[in-house]
Formats: sequence, structure tokens, C-alpha cells
Amino acid sequence: MFVRRNAISLAPALLTAVLLTAGCAGQGDDPEPPSKSASSSATPHGYVEGATEAAEQQSRLLLGDSATGETRVLDLITGKAHTTAPRAGVTALTTDGRFGYFHGSDGTHVLDSGAWMVDHGDHVHYYRAKIQEVGELPGGTGTNVRSDAGVTAVTGADGKARVHARADLEKGFTGTPVGLPGTYAAPVVPYAEHLVALTEDGDGPAKVNVLDRSGKRVASLEPECADPKGDAVTRRGIVLGCADGALLVHEDDGAFSAEEIPYGEGVPKTERATEFRLRPGSTTLTAPAGEDAVWVLDVTERTWTRVETGPVVAANTAGEGAPLLVLETDGALHGYDTATGKETAVTRPLLKNASEAATGEAPAPVIEVDRSRAYVNDPAGRRVHEIDYNDDLRVARTFDLDVRPSLMVETGR
Repeated sequence: MFVRRNAISLAPALLTAVLLTAGCAGQGDDPEPPSKSASSSATPHGYVEGATEAAEQQSRLLLGDSATGETRVLDLITGKAHTTAPRAGVTALTTDGRFGYFHGSDGTHVLDSGAWMVDHGDHVHYYRAKIQEVGELPGGTGTNVRSDAGVTAVTGADGKARVHARADLEKGFTGTPVGLPGTYAAPVVPYAEHLVALTEDGDGPAKVNVLDRSGKRVASLEPECADPKGDAVTRRGIVLGCADGALLVHEDDGAFSAEEIPYGEGVPKTERATEFRLRPGSTTLTAPAGEDAVWVLDVTERTWTRVETGPVVAANTAGEGAPLLVLETDGALHGYDTATGKETAVTRPLLKNASEAATGEAPAPVIEVDRSRAYVNDPAGRRVHEIDYNDDLRVARTFDLDVRPSLMVETGR
């Protein structure tokens, strides 16, 4: 069990919903039955009905084959892969730490991975339950989903957004969403009992607005964000990618503010940070900086570092002293010291066709990172590699699969 602070505060009603509801019945099986303590008359702190509480992280990998639509959930505790319903036409897979969102041209399918954590600020509870299919969210290609413990915001490619109650998803259905007025220039992001939304008026920079859960504007923040692309939630607030760097939107005792984190120099559009990757709970973000370098953004220090690498397929880091992990077109995973930019370790080639994977029509491989391991998907090899990044990038385990895992996210963190 680890201790960390969480930037997202919860209203009492939302906190009650999070702690007292969890979807447990449905498709999929689980090797562990619900805890007998669930029927105890003395409800333990952090109790979630129907789920088994664990002393350690209960990570699972959600996997999808974009060519065939086959899906799997790989339990990293047991090593067992569970078959879930196929999703034809899926082109992308995202997660909020518990639910997987399989994005396709006709809509977004929601899958409850049955693994999650509840963060109380000074301590964390880990849970596992049965895997279940939740349902479909309207919205085709370009739909974005962002969540916190209270709500899930769905923003379509047309800029229209709606908000679903998180408690409905936890009970196994999508529920009736609340439509937000207007259109938005980037995904609407739930944060600190509110919603952070960007709006554009003409060709100027986007305005950063703070909305209540019904969509009513309660604040407009300065500075604005030119050409917004990319967002991430950290312990210190929301990071928004902008043309000249990033904006950090954060809340303190109910008051919201925005702070610029500029690159410090002119950066070509092709080398901007627009797709952030990080370990959940970290304040260190990564993003490709063109074809042969990676940006590392330290939110705590408000600094950007450009690390020169080989040709980049994917990048991520656990942050806070951990190496920068870069999957390069040679198929190997490379580790870099973010302070010096020097390469510190490299694996044997893990992917045979990494260069084709980086430029082909199928989704490129990714690196998922938690507090002790990293995971690299190998679609052509039908496997996933588990990496101990604290031990010179040692390959700790390799999971052989019966599908091509071209899509991968980790839950339970």
C-alpha cells in the first residue's frame, strides 16, 4: 500500500456514491470470490459492496485486436487471460483506471475491468471484482472520454459533450447523461467537483472555462490556450497542451487558476507535445517531440526537458527519478536518464516489426507503467512483455496470447 495525495477532491455525495457502489455482476469470471467480510455488520472503512479488497494493486491489462475485434482482459496477478465480447471496428482503447473504452466508428463500448483503486488522500484501497460489459456510449471516431470519481464526460468529434454519473457505470449501465450547452475545442475534463472545458471564438486562442456538473460556467481563467491538443490529470492539476507549451489548471480551496509552463523556446508544430503519457498519480509526463526525441514535463518543477533518442514508437515513465522508457524502431526498449539525457539501459529487441508498427494503419504499440513494472504490447508476436524498469529493464515475464494485442491499457492503478 502506498501513500500519495490526489488533486481531485470529492463532494460528500459523490464520495458516498463511489464507496458504496461497484458493478460486480455480469459477464466474465474472476478467480477470487467476493470477500466474506462484505456481509459483516461492521462496515469497514473504504468498503465497496460486492468487491474483494486487497492489500496490493490489482492490475489488469485490457487488450483488443483492431483487425478482428477480439478482446481480452489479462489479470496480472494470476496471469490468466479472460475472454470478453468482441468489438468489431474498434480503432482505439482508453481507460480511466477501471473502465475500458473501446472506441469505434459507430460508438464507444464500455467494459468494467473489475480492478480499481479508491484514493482517500492519506491511504489507498485496492479492489477486484468480476469483469462485466456495461454498454454503449454514442459517438463515433474522435469521441473522447474523461472521468473522475463522480462523473464521466464524453466529448464528441463535433465538440458536443455530455456527462454520465459514474455510479451508473459502476452498477453496470450507462444511464441517462446530462447534455452540456455549447461546443468545446478539446475534451471536457472532470476535475475537483467541476468540469474544465475549452471554448473557441473565431481563430483566437481557446478560453479555459470552469463549469459546474450541469455545464454552467462558474469561472473563466487566464491565460488562454492557443491550438489546444493533449491533456492529462496529475496530482497537481490538469495539464493542457498548447502551442507554446502547457497550461496547468489547478484548484486550491475552491478557487481555480491557470499557470503557463512554456517551452522556453520556439518549437515547430511537428515537435509539440500533443499526446501525454504518464503513470497515474505521477507529476512527470512524456510526449514525443518529433520523430527522434521525447519531451519530459516535470509539473512539480514547471520544467520541460527534451531528451534526444532514437526513432520513437512509444514513450512513458514512472516519474520521480525513474528512467524515461522509449520503445524505438529497432524493437528494443531503451532507458534514458532524464537529467543527463544519457541512455542507461536497453533490452533485446522485443518487437520484430516495430518500425512498421509505428507507421502502419494499425495502432502503434504503447508502454503502460505502474509503480513497479512497465508493459509493452507486441501485436505481431501475440504477446505482452512485463519489464522491471528498476532492474536495468529486465524482462520479468512474457505473456503469450491467442489474439494480436494491438490495443492495450492498464487498470487497477
